[in-house]
Order: sequence, then C-alpha cells, then structure tokens
Amino acid sequence: MGYATTRTSERVAAAMGLLASAPVRFQAACDVPRGGVLLALPAVLAVGLLRHTAALYTLPNGFYGIASIFLLLALMALARIKSVEQLRYVAPGEWGNLLGLDRIPEVRTLRQKLEILCQQTGQAVRWNTELAREWIAGQRESELVFYADGHVRVYSGDLTALPRHYVARERLCLRGTTDYWIHAMDGQPFFFVNKEVDPSIPGYGPRCVTTWCPGWKPTRRLRWNSNNACTTIPSSTASPWYLTGRATARRSSAR
Repeated sequence: MGYATTRTSERVAAAMGLLASAPVRFQAACDVPRGGVLLALPAVLAVGLLRHTAALYTLPNGFYGIASIFLLLALMALARIKSVEQLRYVAPGEWGNLLGLDRIPEVRTLRQKLEILCQQTGQAVRWNTELAREWIAGQRESELVFYADGHVRVYSGDLTALPRHYVARERLCLRGTTDYWIHAMDGQPFFFVNKEVDPSIPGYGPRCVTTWCPGWKPTRRLRWNSNNACTTIPSSTASPWYLTGRATARRSSAR
C-alpha cells in the first residue's frame, strides 16, 4: 500500500470499489512540517473552495475524492509547491496530516485524477463563474468598483501568430496573451480573463463583466477612456458601477 498507510480497511474497500472516497479526518499531531498552512484553511474554505466542486466535478470511486484533491492543490499553493512533480520530495505521511488523511496520493495517482478532472470540459469556467457571482453579490452596491490589471503571458511557440505586447521585464514587444485580473479596489479578487486582447479590451470588457453582473446589460451607456476605465449607470439605481484599470502590460509596470 505504500509508506504511511494506516487506514488500511478504507484503502481495501476503495480498491474493491466499495468506497466512494475516504472522509477527511484531522487528528492531533506534533511537529508537523509546514503546519502553518492550516491557519489559512478556514479562509480558503470560506471563499468557496469546496462549495460547488461536488456538483460540477465527478471522480470514480477511490480513496482520494474531490475534496481531498482540491484541498491538496490548495495546500500546495499555500506551501509554494509549484508543480505536482515536487510532491515526490515531501514526506507523504506528514502531508497526510495536513490533508486529514493517512498520506497524500502518489504523483502518478494525482496526475490520473487531474487528467479526469481536466477532461470535463467547461466545468472550470462554470466553477469560476459561480464563485465570482457570489463574491460580487457580497459587495455593497456602492462598492461595485472593479479594477482590471493586465499581465502578459509570453508565448514562445510557433503554432499561431499572437499579437505583440510590451513586456516590462524584457523591455521588448513579444508575442503572447494578457491575463486580466478583475478585483475590487481593496484587492479582493473576483475573476480573471485570458484572451488575445490588449488595447481591444474596451470591446471585450462589457461582455465579460455581464457574465458575472446579470443586472448590467451591455446596451446601457458605456464610456471608456485612454486608461480603459468604464462607467455605466443601471436604470435601477442612481449610483454607477465602475470597471477601471490599466489594461496593457506597459501601463501596469508603470504604476
């Protein structure tokens, strides 16, 4: 069964297909490496890490279920583990204490689970949409001011001719796409858009914001300026909603 496997009866049941997933149970432990990441676990759960995963994603019966996989990915991000391959060099039993299981999955098992999840096309967008709607709905109407921050993702391949963007760290115009991170003025994140857009975000912005703001219709009056700041006034209220930000990488680096 591998190192640090103490929940043997549940693993046997999972191997026979009799267990949908092992329940997450945290137990008392001492001197757990990187145990500080658990301090952020309540906040991660509060923003909706597991709120819609069971409804949007499915995995075959096994020891590691949806909750375990998503919790592991969140803990990896908090511990600054940048790739699945780096899990080969951590103690599986110690990380099992962080996950609420006896041990974390092998890298091969985790890759298989992620492949199944990635094959469910469109679910990630739906998950992002549902969470963004909840986060935006939690804002007061007077606080509906969104900031769009653009970051260039350089493309080095030759499969397609992408538009050129100014990359501040290289001081060159290179081919790539731009990730637009939309968040509140106090830094709370809402969603991000990855499109082959740069100065053309005024044409795409209203369509993407409408997805998360059902009350904002693209037929309303819009006004964009040179900094890609958009203002629209819904008919149901006298206070405006704003989408403001610096869309190009060059302007972002100049802040």
